[in-house]
Amino acid sequence: MTTPFPFTAVVGQDDLRLALLLNAVSPAVGGVLVRGEKGTAKSTAVRALSALLPEVAVVPGCRFSCDPAAPDPACPDGPHEPGPGARRAARMVELPVGASEDRLVGALDIERALAEGVKAFEPGLLADAHRGILYVDEVNLLHDHLVDLLLDAAAMGSSYVEREGVSVRHAARFLLVGTMNPEEGELRPQLLDRFGLTVEVAASREPDQRVEVVRRRLAYDDDPDGFAARWAAEEAAVRQRIAAARELLPRVRLGDGALRQIAATCAAFEVDGMRADIVMARTATALAAWAGRTDVLAEDVRQAALLALPHRRRRNPFDAPGLDEDKLDETLEQSAGQDGDGDGDDDPGPDGPGGGGRPEPEDGPQGGGDTAARPEAGEGGEPQAAGSREQSAARAAEPFRTKALSVPGIGEGAAGRRSRARTEHGRTTGARRPRGALTKLHLAATVRAAAPHQRARGRSGPGLVVRRDDLRQAVREGREGNLVLFVVDASGSMAARQRMSAVKGAVLSLLLDAYQRRDKVGLVTFRGSAAEVALPPTSSVDAAAVRLESLPTGGRTPLAAGLLKAHEVLRVERLRDPARRALVVVVTDGRATGGPEPVALAGRAARLFAAEAVASVVVDCESGPVRLGLAGRLAGELGGTAVTLDELRADSIAGLVRDVQGNSSRRAA
Repeated sequence: MTTPFPFTAVVGQDDLRLALLLNAVSPAVGGVLVRGEKGTAKSTAVRALSALLPEVAVVPGCRFSCDPAAPDPACPDGPHEPGPGARRAARMVELPVGASEDRLVGALDIERALAEGVKAFEPGLLADAHRGILYVDEVNLLHDHLVDLLLDAAAMGSSYVEREGVSVRHAARFLLVGTMNPEEGELRPQLLDRFGLTVEVAASREPDQRVEVVRRRLAYDDDPDGFAARWAAEEAAVRQRIAAARELLPRVRLGDGALRQIAATCAAFEVDGMRADIVMARTATALAAWAGRTDVLAEDVRQAALLALPHRRRRNPFDAPGLDEDKLDETLEQSAGQDGDGDGDDDPGPDGPGGGGRPEPEDGPQGGGDTAARPEAGEGGEPQAAGSREQSAARAAEPFRTKALSVPGIGEGAAGRRSRARTEHGRTTGARRPRGALTKLHLAATVRAAAPHQRARGRSGPGLVVRRDDLRQAVREGREGNLVLFVVDASGSMAARQRMSAVKGAVLSLLLDAYQRRDKVGLVTFRGSAAEVALPPTSSVDAAAVRLESLPTGGRTPLAAGLLKAHEVLRVERLRDPARRALVVVVTDGRATGGPEPVALAGRAARLFAAEAVASVVVDCESGPVRLGLAGRLAGELGGTAVTLDELRADSIAGLVRDVQGNSSRRAA
């Protein structure tokens, strides 16, 4: 077994280490979500924590790690007789991103359950993690229904498995730790709220600290056992402190003054619901126990707020996480209790993940290169004073709720909320023979398959004689997430008519819709004489919003180049994720300039999408009293449909909610 990197040898990352230790002291805090860029010791710190947890006593042979002093009366392996039990180290169980529901919660043997009435249950990872740590790396990439199951079990302390009237329940109390890179996509606010604490981690910009990180890592890689031995004393001290804090925790007093500060803080920052208040109370209590005190002070409340509130203030993926610490201090001072609990402002404790706005845009050109900065003729031969050279990035207009756009037909992609698909969850539409392991039984179809053979199988009792060939898998229809690829016109014609602000607002609205529908998104822009991939397909709509915000405009309109670049992106993405269907959203006024026969070339590029039946929509940005209808013509070449900016709004009465029509649907008509 590989020797883990010592927890106390992790350099910096004070908030991360504190949040993990508080959960080790009081698992009731509700776990911790660690957000940060790659290479910031997220996984290293979590794996190192398991070595610090005290050993647990278990009933010998129990697959559910029952405590011999208080065995679970509903344990599937029970009932257990009281006894001394055996001791073992606390486990750390990792949940892989590609895990199935059965792997997480366990599975029943449906055949034996129907034929014999026996609850033959194979435990899942939730049972393995009971009384230990459940670690989910890249939790934002898990399917939503698995995250829901995971967080429900963490909140209730038990797991339920129900299949066609047969149910099993077992205890599942664990320290839940999730890590994620926000660049790969966000968790929904409802799921963020279920994590007790959150911390933002980033690599240090201090050269001395970075040197120490490298020095320790190289020493560990050269001799893991020797490196761990050098940190054994520090590890033992922290292990002892955790045990002492656990013992002290029941005696910690949470006074009325601290409770008023907690309530006032949650109200001041307008967090939804009451979960934040409860988590803050538990965290402040754990902080006091960790400090060896029996009273909760204002400094504990302040630190609890910095750990428990930032992620609960996000209303959409474009909100920057963090907390205004000046406002926090002012709130704590105003609500200070009369019993002396509110005098801790002189010692505010470690800094938390406060403040912080949206990340700064990346340096470098956002499309078109140097060619876009040259003075060029405007569309239609008009002088292009405003668009002849690169313009500064326009601010996006306020986002709005958009009409539903979906891909026609039925797919089999990743679970989401945009288009119809065959999924593991949804309404039952039929039955089929299982391909591999049975996951969702279609009971009526199974009974119909087994019924004609009962006499031949010698049935004599009331039970149904069921063979594996009789089992039928339920076919279910739900919704899938798609790849929404934005192809945005950033040429001078968009800036000259003061449209880019409205266009960015529309794309931002569609990005927010994509986030809510669990899509992947990509961004291609074109201007000057070329097109570029501003953002390769990703699950992070926040990253797309940042790129969009910094998008400048200017130059000619190489529409064909933009379409060809988008076609190449789709070709590569099909190789990576063949099951995920694409929806191409072209945001343009339909004009094409630059090079010989630009309109004809754009038409040929558009017909590539039509030939492959790629679902597409053109957001027509043309404005003014005289309209050329070029965007509508482009939509026809693509085999899709066109909507104006006004028609894109969900509350618009200018058009109907429409599915995006691909070339295949036109042929079917």
